[in-house]
Amino acid sequence: MYGYNGMNWGMGFGWIIGIALMILIIWIIFRTVNGSSGTTVHSSKSAMDILNERYAKGEINDKEYEEKAKRIKQS
Repeated sequence: MYGYNGMNWGMGFGWIIGIALMILIIWIIFRTVNGSSGTTVHSSKSAMDILNERYAKGEINDKEYEEKAKRIKQS
């Protein structure tokens, strides 16, 4: 009718859908190849090392630090 066969909007933005599908496929392949989501972290640090780091970062206060350190030393 207008020379576009009724596809003037759909074909103009069709490339966005193609790019989105490519990104999705690449993401799925990447997740499959890498295995798990990466949330599992194996650490060789001791409990006291982790406690010291948390205290240094300010995640716990003096009282919490002393209580947790006492429990770690008892076990």
